[in-house]
Amino acid sequence: MAEGREVWCMQAVAAKVTVIPAKKNHLPLDIVNNEVRKLRVAAYARVSTNLEEQLTSYEAQVDYYTRYIQAKEEWDFVEVYTDEGISATNTKKRDGFNRMVADALAGKIDLIITKSISRFARNTVDTLTTVRKLKEKGIEVFFEKENIRTLDGKGELLITIMSSLAQEESRSISENVTWGQRKRFADGKVSLPYGHFLGYQKGPDNLPEIVEEEAVIVRLIYRMFLYGKSPSAIASHLTDEGIPTPGGKAVWRAKVIENILTNEKYKGDALLQKRYTVDFLTKKQKVNEGEVPQYYVANSHPAIIEPEIFDLVQYELKRRKKDGRWTSSTYPFSGKIICGECGGIYGSKVWHSNTPNRTMVWQCNEKHRGQHCKTPHLTDADIQNAFLAAFNKILGNREEIMEAYREIMEALTDTHDLDTEQEQLESESEVTMELIRKVIEDNAQKAMDQGEYERKYTGYCERYEAARKRLAEIGEFRLERNAKHTKIAMFLERLAESTELVTEFDEELWYATVDFVTVYEDMRMVFTFRDGNTVEIKKREWRAA
Repeated sequence: MAEGREVWCMQAVAAKVTVIPAKKNHLPLDIVNNEVRKLRVAAYARVSTNLEEQLTSYEAQVDYYTRYIQAKEEWDFVEVYTDEGISATNTKKRDGFNRMVADALAGKIDLIITKSISRFARNTVDTLTTVRKLKEKGIEVFFEKENIRTLDGKGELLITIMSSLAQEESRSISENVTWGQRKRFADGKVSLPYGHFLGYQKGPDNLPEIVEEEAVIVRLIYRMFLYGKSPSAIASHLTDEGIPTPGGKAVWRAKVIENILTNEKYKGDALLQKRYTVDFLTKKQKVNEGEVPQYYVANSHPAIIEPEIFDLVQYELKRRKKDGRWTSSTYPFSGKIICGECGGIYGSKVWHSNTPNRTMVWQCNEKHRGQHCKTPHLTDADIQNAFLAAFNKILGNREEIMEAYREIMEALTDTHDLDTEQEQLESESEVTMELIRKVIEDNAQKAMDQGEYERKYTGYCERYEAARKRLAEIGEFRLERNAKHTKIAMFLERLAESTELVTEFDEELWYATVDFVTVYEDMRMVFTFRDGNTVEIKKREWRAA
């Protein structure tokens, strides 16, 4: 029994507890191995727009934090990390922010100071993920405005609440901005990305104003395209000439040329809301394919390219892609000489390239793909002489041609029938769309026979699609007529300028007047001019030219 009591007494002895004080990381000094080490402190500053007043705020933040940290003797100033002119709704593109976090995780920073949660991030997930990542390494973030320290026990709860509020504020701001943009679109107010848009700058009335030295380049691009040059050939020419791109780069790309050739703003009109923001957090955008309204503003600002020329270019773009005559157009005759036997395009070839008899000739490209065409090869001189003979034939009948085309031009400009049909079809589209909406609403609000509903719905949709299809056909037909009118006008203008027979090949005259040339086995060449007129030149005629 005595032994048992002894054991019991030993067990009843109170345990000795030693309290280990908590390490307060938010204190200004850190004690390591009995040595006082200063905290390495950084700051983060950001503004979300490039507006001048915001940039002033940005500079003030940088100056404030630099002075604030350096004034503390117990702190070592690391750096003020910055992001300028971007949104904080996510952290993927924030280089300064991401570099700061990387430096902190690499052990270069102990404390980060920032103005507020909304300056740090407006996305709750991004905020908490970053804070927790830093917290695991013992790195503290101090939000001045909210007076939150992330290493405090209540810090994470407060951050969650505050960043959620900030995210909702960001959503509200984004929706307000979107509403404002669409209101401006509906009012026909045009704004361009002037820093990357060739030919215009913001005018005193906040509308686009022509920059003439840049407009010259735009007109050159359109002229070269109408002369037969492809976008890639135009891009190469501008690069070789040392002309900078709209973005200030040295090398032009074919896609940039195509964008300039198809942008309606160069004819003084503006299609607004071509793209729209899908998600305010990611700022992801997509091409507007009817999800949100678009607004077409005619005559919204001064035009660099005449509307008739712009429409002709759109027609030519479609025609070339359809016909497959999309060549590099290195030489004046590229893509313009057609084989009369197989329809293939003549290309340039070099004969005897390593001998004194080196010669460049033109022949059907299909011959090198197994096609045994009997059409002849031609030299530059052959084509040039045939062109002189063909153009001088037209000059001999100039007055007669010009008189005949006056009636054609009047007929092409008379669009009364097209206008009437277009108005009727647009009205039909609106009425049918309203009927579609009504039958859907009726089906949703009251019991309907579903077979009857499907019949009505399908019938209205078919009516609507038929009207829209015919409207598209009218648009294409109108574009084709306008293009032909413009081509004839340009041809007649050049014809009126030529008062005497042409004795030497003129490249500008060739580009301005010839559409294409068809070559036949017997050495005949048939010139199709831009007005649609054709002139046949036999071998003896171009040999004598």
